Formats: sequence, C-alpha cells, structure tokens
Amino acid sequence: MREYLLTLCVTAAVTYLLTGPVRKFAIVAGAMPEIRARDVHREPTPRLGGIAMFGGLCAGLLVAAHLSNLGKVFELHSEPRALLSGAGLIWILGVLDDKWGVDALVKLGGQMIAAGVMVLQGLTILWIPVPGMGTVGLTPMQGTLLTVALVVITINAVNFVDGLDGLASGMVCIAAAAFFLYAYRLWFGHNVEAAAPATLFAAILMGMCLGFLPHNMHPARIFMGDSGSMLIGLVLAAGAISITGQVDPDVLNTFTGGSERAVVHATVPVYIPLLLPLTVIAVPVADLLLAIVRRTWNGQSPFAADRGHLHHRLLEIGHSHSRAVLIMYFWSGLIAFGTVAYSVHSASTWILLLIVALSAAGLVLLLLPRFKPRAPRWAEAFVPPRYRRRKPAPAAEATAEPGEPAAEAGEPGEEREPVPAGIHGATAIGDRSRFTRISSNS
Repeated sequence: MREYLLTLCVTAAVTYLLTGPVRKFAIVAGAMPEIRARDVHREPTPRLGGIAMFGGLCAGLLVAAHLSNLGKVFELHSEPRALLSGAGLIWILGVLDDKWGVDALVKLGGQMIAAGVMVLQGLTILWIPVPGMGTVGLTPMQGTLLTVALVVITINAVNFVDGLDGLASGMVCIAAAAFFLYAYRLWFGHNVEAAAPATLFAAILMGMCLGFLPHNMHPARIFMGDSGSMLIGLVLAAGAISITGQVDPDVLNTFTGGSERAVVHATVPVYIPLLLPLTVIAVPVADLLLAIVRRTWNGQSPFAADRGHLHHRLLEIGHSHSRAVLIMYFWSGLIAFGTVAYSVHSASTWILLLIVALSAAGLVLLLLPRFKPRAPRWAEAFVPPRYRRRKPAPAAEATAEPGEPAAEAGEPGEEREPVPAGIHGATAIGDRSRFTRISSNS
C-alpha cells in the first residue's frame, strides 16, 4: 500500500506543478476558444490541461517501474506499456482538437486506433463470466471488438460529462477510488496476480485527477479539454478491461473452492461492475445514452453539442454551479462505492438499505435547489467563504440608494439571490424608519 500511495502522490504532485506552466503555454498558444452557446463559463478559459495530466501519468508509471514490488508489474505484464501507447495516441489527438478542432468522426476513428494499439500489445478481454453458463472464452476478433467498444464508450462518456468546472475530474476520481478498492482486494486479499496492473492504473488515475482538481474547481483557471477528458476515460477503461478480461478463472477456484460454474456464480456480484465499466461511471454513461437518444430524436447528429446534459438541467432548475457539481459527485460516489460494497457482501441487506436511504437523501437535495449549506460557526475558519454565515456589510447599507438592495458580504464573483425590493426600497434596506425619513424629505 505504501508504494501505491507514493505513486499516487508523485502523480498528483507532477500534475499539479505542471498545470500552472501549461496554463501559461495555452494562453500564449491561443488555446482559448470563444464562448459557445452551450458553455456555462462567461469568459474564455485556456484548455490543454491534458498536457499536465499526461505528464503526471508518465511520472507515475516511471516511479512505479523503479519500486521493488510495483516494478514486478512491468516485468510480468505488458499492460503498462499498452496503456502508455494508447494514452500517447489519444493525448496527441486531444491536443490537436483543443488547439485547432478535430471533426467528430476523425476523433472517433482516433479513439478506435488507440484502443486497437492497446489490443495489439495484450490489453484485451479474453473471457467473460456469464451467469448460468460459466466462463465464456472469446475469439481474438470478439475480444478485440468488445475491447474497442468498451474503450470508445468510456472515453465518450467522460468527454460528454465534462461540462462544469471540476465535474469530470472529480467523478472519474471517485470511480477510480472505488475501482482501486476492488482491484486491491483481489490482488492482496485473494492473491490474484492479474489484478496488479489494474490496481496500479487506478492509483495513477486518482493522482492525475487530484493533481488537476485544484486548478479546475469553480471558478476554473484552466480546462482539461479533450486532451484530458479522453485521456482519463481511456485509463479508466484500460483498468477495467485488464482486471475483467485477464483474470484466469482457474485462479478464482483457489479462493472459492468449487467448480467453474460455482466460481462464476460466486464472483458475478463482483464482476458485474467491472465486466462493463459502465456501472462504475453510471452517471456519465446515462448522460451519454440520453444525449444520443435526444439528438437522434431531434434529427441531429449524436455528436452535435447541446445544452441538454444532466449538469445543464441541474443549473436550469435553480442549482448553483458548485452545488450541481456536488450533486453529481454524490450520485457517482453512491453508485460506485455501493456497487463495490455489494460485490464484497452480496448477502448483506443493510447495504441495500443504506443505498436506498442515501438515494432518498439525494432526491431531497434535488428538490431543494435553493438550499444553501452553512457550516457551524466553530468551523467557519476551515471552509470556503461561500459556506460561512454572512453578515451584512455596514458600509454597504449606509451607502445604498433608495430602491437599491444592500450588498451582501460574500465571496467575490459569487451569484447572490435577488433581494425583493419593497416600496421605494424600504424592505430591501430593511429599515422602515429610514423609509419614513426619505418620504418626508421628498
């Protein structure tokens, strides 16, 4: 575990330190596109954040290759080299798209080529467990097609959800954390050596997202762009494919003690969230499917951009930018960690009850779009200003003109709810005696 933590910290530190220079480079290079109709931000923001994330990926793999235990992963498995090859291709494609723009079909072809390169180097699905049938072996063609499909779906799901500051990186980080827990349990808990590359990929992916998040939280100073969203989507898909299609069913016999059919039935609750990495990133995939249906129904291309994504709808019903991101985090964490918990103790009813209770709490939060959380006074020094109890500024009240609401003390640039103005601004000022003096003077 210490080597994983070291790899994660190095990846996060390199990504964080590179993001500042990359932002300056993006500004100089002109990678600041104009505001589009579907964009939420109000001023041009540099992209190319994926350059820093790719640097963190390379640093994490380099450090892990020189560690005593993790170094064996590079000696016994070809998946790390396959990941680096595919990530390099998808990163170059994303950088070109962030700077000059690339046609949607060209990007789709590039994603398929990157997935094919990983398949050629051994990162592919060899078999899948099917309930009632046992383990089904796949032909090379079937394994290649399924692997490419999973990579393309995951990349585009993450790319589609990248619409708010800190949304994509935070949701992928949550999915990577849940994925790490499962992969680490398989490797060290059940001695499944084939789970080692996936555990490493999850740790590096968490470091990439954590290192970029401080620069990308609202208001974002830089966007990851397609060079970052497609990169982290590919890394997430590579980990899921590695652990799902590479684990030998005979190895699973050693810790279940039964026939192959019994092994499959015993491990299906664990394999379902990783057989298709759609469960771990269920929210982005749901957004992807809804977008395809919506655009096709309206006679548009499935790749045509619009403002109908889930995060756009949260903003439309009254949620602030930060609260919409936190709600998406909540649902992603609930689904990802709930699925992993159920895979460990599938017979425990308290897990299902807890998931239902948290889902109810999430629905309540969705029905209260104007609810503003406030920290207790003893904790105000440790939270951002937006969560502190505001006090009206005396100077602002004294200088307020009749009919004009007094300014609230708060975080600069934060959206404030309008204060309803009464007769000649009396209720906005909150002082009826002042209204009487104003009326008498007039």
